[in-house]
Amino acid sequence: MCLAAVLAVVLSGCVTTITGTAVRGLGGGPVPTDIPLLTESDLDQVLLSAGEVNGVMDATGMRVTASSEDMSDNSDAVSHLECLGAIYGAEKFVYGGSGWTAVRDEVLQEPVGDNDHWVEQIAVLYPSEQEARDFFETSKATWRRCGNSTIDIDNGDITSSWDIDTPAVGDTMLTQTSTQFRAGGWGCQHAMTTGSNLVVEAWACSDRIGDEGRSIVSEMLRNAARS
Repeated sequence: MCLAAVLAVVLSGCVTTITGTAVRGLGGGPVPTDIPLLTESDLDQVLLSAGEVNGVMDATGMRVTASSEDMSDNSDAVSHLECLGAIYGAEKFVYGGSGWTAVRDEVLQEPVGDNDHWVEQIAVLYPSEQEARDFFETSKATWRRCGNSTIDIDNGDITSSWDIDTPAVGDTMLTQTSTQFRAGGWGCQHAMTTGSNLVVEAWACSDRIGDEGRSIVSEMLRNAARS
């Protein structure tokens, strides 16, 4: 079952096949620490291309189906508002008051009704490295608090329940896996990391999800280091 209908408004369009490009460091590896202070004009270069996302997800037909330069509001859709940041990305309620100045948010999937893969990649800019780091530390507490729990989502069109695992928490990386009830194994890895004045966040979803979310945010930071 496709998570895109739950987490984002999906834009319609023609089918385009995009071949995958292997992504360096698939599955982990150290994230760069020598990232310059970024500006809003750098954010589009932080996002992975559709070919790179296909490479991470071992897919061939994923493409951008939705994009935004603003935060979303799904605060009325979740059963536990305090866990909104653990089950949704780029949320106004979650990022509000943290000082963020710009965001880029893209959804990629196969443009069919019953797609096999789904990815959301998010880059959020802050005025300073400390403000980005503060948001990352706040997210650690939220993800821990909401781990090993069940979250219900009702957005008016689709209802679903998700089993959220205990997060893996490191100094510079957060990952957490969620599995949808009665969805044939459909699950997502949510990952977040920070570098310089940037926070990057990703959801990677499929029937056989592994460490793809971590791979995506790691590569996003590598893109930032080249900005």
